[in-house]
Amino acid sequence: MTSNSLVPQGTTFNLPIAQVRTVFNTGDVERRLAKLPDKEHEALRHTYERMLERGPERFAVKPCGVPQMGHLYAELPNFGEALDEVRRQVALSADSKGGLQVTPMLLLGPPGVGKTHFARRMADLLGTGMNLVPMSSMTAGWLLSGSSSQWKGAKPGKVFQALVDGEYANPVIVVDEIDKASSDAAYDPLGALYNLLEHDSAQAFVDEFAEVAIDASQVIWVTTANDERAIPEPIRNRMNVFEIAAPDADQARAIAAQLYRGIRAEHEWGESFDAQPADDVLDVLGGLTPREMRRALMTAFGNAKLAGRDHLQADDLPRSAAGGRGRIGFVQ
Repeated sequence: MTSNSLVPQGTTFNLPIAQVRTVFNTGDVERRLAKLPDKEHEALRHTYERMLERGPERFAVKPCGVPQMGHLYAELPNFGEALDEVRRQVALSADSKGGLQVTPMLLLGPPGVGKTHFARRMADLLGTGMNLVPMSSMTAGWLLSGSSSQWKGAKPGKVFQALVDGEYANPVIVVDEIDKASSDAAYDPLGALYNLLEHDSAQAFVDEFAEVAIDASQVIWVTTANDERAIPEPIRNRMNVFEIAAPDADQARAIAAQLYRGIRAEHEWGESFDAQPADDVLDVLGGLTPREMRRALMTAFGNAKLAGRDHLQADDLPRSAAGGRGRIGFVQ
């Protein structure tokens, strides 16, 4: 339950650039490049040349004051404690000369409750980029930390790419479904996190492909999981754990209404539909997870359009959502 003292009334939040931060040493890159044989390691050569071309400086952003996040509390009512933590950490950094530091977060909860959506909205709030690393699809440990340049098809890992190819020294990196990292991988998919989740060791993170130290200490880490038992305890202990429950009936209706308005605003065709959904539509949507709500709403919008209506009806929702009352949708 979110305390009233932490929920602001307004929603305005300005986020200026605080400073420029150096994320790698160009001298290290130049020395590595000079040692490469003339006709070998073309991918590695290209990586070093790209690093020098882009330069080592990246924006490190933080707010100019305590954020006003009332709109997020309304949009994500079951994430109150996690939002409180973000607001506390931003408040601590607001009056300091240092950068924004957020303790790595583990969002623990059932599938479809909005964990990844929370991370995306947090990146929007902080004004930095977001990079998604889906652990369920990882088949090797090097996707986070890179693979040796000696291997065929080797390339840098996701952390290196986010910092070297991105614009920010403090991007949000989301390790999605961390509990589903393959246990059959030749290398531990989570191995790099032992160093990356510790501020001091992350300052000199070495990607196995580039073999140049990168400052990853400012990365804002968000991990998601359904079952914490599959996460090694030393990694769990490096994060603040937030148990995200499925929204209750009132919260579910509020989320469905927010999603309806959001989808309507995102598309030009949305202007032809009513500004608010009908109560019977919200009743049906309230029985779904937030992930399912979006799919169901897109189907319903398409069905209503085909029927020549400017409003949704419960029967426009897919049959799976309406408990057999709806019809199969044409829009996915």
